[in-house]
Amino acid sequence: MNQIDIRTFLQHQPLFQQLSEAQREALVPGTREVRGQKGQVIFQKGDPCDGMYLVVYGKVKLALTAQNGTEKVMEILHPSQSFAEAVMFLRRPCPVMAQFVEDGLLLHVSAEVIFGAIAQDPAFAQRMLAGLSLRLHSLVRDVERYSVESAVQRVVGYLLQVEDDASSGSVVHLPVNKNLIASRLNLTPETFSRVLHQLADEGLIEVRGRDIVLKDLEALRDFGFA
Repeated sequence: MNQIDIRTFLQHQPLFQQLSEAQREALVPGTREVRGQKGQVIFQKGDPCDGMYLVVYGKVKLALTAQNGTEKVMEILHPSQSFAEAVMFLRRPCPVMAQFVEDGLLLHVSAEVIFGAIAQDPAFAQRMLAGLSLRLHSLVRDVERYSVESAVQRVVGYLLQVEDDASSGSVVHLPVNKNLIASRLNLTPETFSRVLHQLADEGLIEVRGRDIVLKDLEALRDFGFA
């Protein structure tokens, strides 16, 4: 596969759009492509972190593995999302494992050039902080979800979140397999499947493999969060 135009890609990333052309140009020498196939590990827990990653295409999971081999998916990253920024700033080893869940392409931007951009442009530093704050907010929301929400509420919330502009009759395509989604929601695969069947039996959804038809959106909201 041909190399991508790193300059053009950075120009269209929200995080870097407001940088001047010269500032973006300064990032290029410290940016490299990371290509991988489904299942390929990007880094392991405990590996050193010397920069951040941008997803060009494909999907990436961040996960922890328990001593008994059970895997907990912490996050699933999609194109245009970034990861490893917080660890880069802390200069600590990676606290999770990162792995391609489908063939993909990343850009690795070195910490050195990121720190240079921050030093030159305070607004860039603010955007980095905003992104990290959103990530923290998402983690707090996850803790709340796992602590107080039922399995049904987690699944309904996920279905509504996947497609923000969903309406009755909309088809939501699950972006990854059901086992990964179950782990992301802190559920067993069996519980996730059981909830989907329950919602289908109630006439609220129709399951077609990884496509979920939202048959009655308002009733689905009421059923999950009444």
